[in-house]
Amino acid sequence: MRLNDFSKNIRVNDQRGMGGGLGGGGKVGCGAIVIALIGAVFFGIDPMTTLGVVEGVQQGGAPTGQGNGKTVEESCSVNQYSRETCAALSSLDATWQPLFQEAGIAFKQPVLNFYDGRGQSGCGAAQSAMGPFYCPTDQGIYIDTSFYDQMDQQLGAGGDFARAYVIGHEYGHHVQTLTGTSNWVRQMQQQNPQMANQLQVRMELQADCYAGVWAAKNPQLIEPGDIEEGLTAASAIGDDALTKGRVSPDNFTHGTSQQRMQWLQKGLKTGDEDQCDTFADVRR
Repeated sequence: MRLNDFSKNIRVNDQRGMGGGLGGGGKVGCGAIVIALIGAVFFGIDPMTTLGVVEGVQQGGAPTGQGNGKTVEESCSVNQYSRETCAALSSLDATWQPLFQEAGIAFKQPVLNFYDGRGQSGCGAAQSAMGPFYCPTDQGIYIDTSFYDQMDQQLGAGGDFARAYVIGHEYGHHVQTLTGTSNWVRQMQQQNPQMANQLQVRMELQADCYAGVWAAKNPQLIEPGDIEEGLTAASAIGDDALTKGRVSPDNFTHGTSQQRMQWLQKGLKTGDEDQCDTFADVRR
């Protein structure tokens, strides 16, 4: 993917080298950590479920400002993965902000939070074993960039577009927060507990579609082989592929490989965020 360099106007927080910890007095039980570890490679994992956060209750605030005293430029230049991630965030901001303005919806940039090993978020502890995630409480995207190596070596999902897809997916969750979709889903899950997993799957598939829309709206950035990298990544992180039959479809939380590829492709082919309504039949 031929990403431009990152903008210094993106919002970045750097917790690397700060020792991590729960922060803010937040506590995460051992059971929740085990669940998070089991879901390690399910990037896009929902911290509201894995970290035991009760709806409407914040378990601890994420740090603000530039952790470690680093500027955006310094944080984004730590390594190649940092620069790629910041560049993807810049492009995502530039793509989504005008769409929100056109729709008359208030837009706010998410905060990209780097950490290594352990960190803290508005949703509780962050651990690298969880994979990248989005926290709606502080509207932050959290990532330990070593995950990219794990994605390549353990899942066979390498390449710069596969990595960009990760950030595009997490940004999709930010879009859901700003549009009110996230709150609506939480309410629906509380009212219909038997549909909780199904609704979570739809959240993840919509985020996949939004990642595809971002790429489709920036065709000048796409290089040969990029789309194949993205689809390989989507297939590799399907619930059925990761669990290899050890978890029943009723307990899926992110969608099958086929579903994830299908919705990523829909975003890529249409370039239309309105085509990403994975809740159309539920809203009727």
